[in-house]
Amino acid sequence: MIVAASTGCFPEIPIPEVIEVLSDLEFTAVEIVLDDAGTQMPPSRIADDFDECLRLVRDTHRLDICSYNVRILAEGEEHYRRFEKICDMAKATKVVTLTIPSGEHGTPFNQEVEHLQRMVRIAEDRGARVAIKTQMGCLSEDPDTVKNLCDYVPGVGVTLDPSHILCSNNRNKNYEKLLKYVYHTHLRDSKKDKLQVRVGQGEIEYGRLITQLQTVGYDRALCVEMTPTDEMDMRQELRKLRLLLDSLL
Repeated sequence: MIVAASTGCFPEIPIPEVIEVLSDLEFTAVEIVLDDAGTQMPPSRIADDFDECLRLVRDTHRLDICSYNVRILAEGEEHYRRFEKICDMAKATKVVTLTIPSGEHGTPFNQEVEHLQRMVRIAEDRGARVAIKTQMGCLSEDPDTVKNLCDYVPGVGVTLDPSHILCSNNRNKNYEKLLKYVYHTHLRDSKKDKLQVRVGQGEIEYGRLITQLQTVGYDRALCVEMTPTDEMDMRQELRKLRLLLDSLL
């Protein structure tokens, strides 16, 4: 396994500057966020200015790109057009794993299955694979639903974010059933009543999680994904969690 960090840890900074910061913090891999609600590199921009976006993501100062974290706000055919361009970029940059959100609560299960089937077809045609993120407020906050989606849609995997399970109403459900589907991870420290706390003040059992992932042969990224807050020194927290994860590997 490798320890990576997300560009989403510094959402207001352009990607080249985030890469410099993460390199200074001695990360060796990066996840790049592609979010239509953000400014770093929204999918709408990739679809309209592909060559320039590709140039930017290729300039990673020797950091490996372990994944793209994708959030597309467009609906209908435009949604799939933007995803196709992201998959083209993934192929060009030799990135395999694409994290996407599942549908929000209330989305019909069959509708979600059809959507994921189409996303998987687009990705597989370009050598990429789709992972749905375990996330509060979405179908994927429930480990049982996630497992069903993975079983119904061959090729779909999971980006496991244990914080979103710990802080949801599904905290007592065992997520070990998802381990064999895990393509990627998102990590921070959390308590049951707070999604993000300072490293060492929460309840995430990193050592246990790493052991569980090793048991199923997971050998990819442990990706730090934090949200900036006024009470946290983001660089300090990233360094602390990187050192902790490195010590456990």
